[in-house]
Amino acid sequence: MGFQYRNYQSESIEVGINFFQSDTTDNGITILPTGSGKSIVVAGIVSRLEGKTIVLQPSKEILEQNYDKYSKYGKASIYSASVGEKRIDKVTFCTIGSIINKKHLFAGTNNILIDECHLVNSEDGMYQELINYLPNAKVLGLTATPYRLSQTSEGPQLTFLTRSAPKIFNKVLYYVQNSTLFDAGYLAKLEYYSFDVIDRSKLELNSSGTDFTQASLSRYYKSIDMPSRIVKYAYHILSKKPNLLIFCALITEAKEVVKRIPGAVLLTSDTKKEERERILSHFKKGIIKCLVNVGVLTTGFDYPQLEAVLMARSTMSLSLYYQIIGRAMRIWPTKENAWFVDLGGNINMFGKVETMKIQIDNEGRYAIWNNGRQLTNVPFKK
Repeated sequence: MGFQYRNYQSESIEVGINFFQSDTTDNGITILPTGSGKSIVVAGIVSRLEGKTIVLQPSKEILEQNYDKYSKYGKASIYSASVGEKRIDKVTFCTIGSIINKKHLFAGTNNILIDECHLVNSEDGMYQELINYLPNAKVLGLTATPYRLSQTSEGPQLTFLTRSAPKIFNKVLYYVQNSTLFDAGYLAKLEYYSFDVIDRSKLELNSSGTDFTQASLSRYYKSIDMPSRIVKYAYHILSKKPNLLIFCALITEAKEVVKRIPGAVLLTSDTKKEERERILSHFKKGIIKCLVNVGVLTTGFDYPQLEAVLMARSTMSLSLYYQIIGRAMRIWPTKENAWFVDLGGNINMFGKVETMKIQIDNEGRYAIWNNGRQLTNVPFKK
């Protein structure tokens, strides 16, 4: 049993299959926005490939989503310690950390698909090590955020994946603009609310100039009583919306917020696996109305019914900003819209997701732009 594809899904699947069947030595990249059904595209491509295929993803959650979609087509195996299964088949879904020291088991692989491929470091790292070990395999990356942090002579910047030096991905095979999906009704209508709670000029950048230091955040948040401000906005949102996901920068601050909102629950990287799964299950069932997290639900958290996100932090990371908004972008039959409430000046910094677009210059170079402002391949500006 397959899926009823949207036009862009059909097109990206055909482009992907043609890429794997071609004689090119390039590594390709396909760019699909959050909520576009990337796991469906992965399944559609993999189901029609010849030879041995591995699908790589950075986390258990994303692996399970991709594997679930592919299971509608046929049989595959999982090789992942976090999932608790280590079997190899013609098609194997893997987490990179579980297979990097077992590379020999995947000798002879013909096709490699890498989900969330913006995580691939072109200079070193596990992905690069595996790709070097399998030089005859064709590599296709998929992502919603096709850029990585890099250091240049002018300072730190986000560099489009096909413009890095060195680079793993040579060619953009296919992309969909965010506006295309919003205009077609494939993504939820977003309502943006920006409040001047955090003065970014009071925060200090880290040594690489890429984000704010924990020390400056801690000092400043204490001076303005940040938890009280978060709670104030959270109460208002919860009076209008059935659920709320809050993104905090500091665990100490998040703990204070949870104490002041009855029924709210905290989720961090220290939360044990079983407890994490219970919390997420209860949030999705509506038992938990308010979930406060620190840096753990930016990717791989698929909950279409989510109607409100509160970004209670400032960031210099376009990827983090986009992924946080993305948690609320999926459509649901009873969901008229989703609120994105920003306390950190992030909307002013990056703009709305709907108007963010991929542009190509006269020399064929790709970049991300928003409302006349270039966001990638230019030095960071606070």
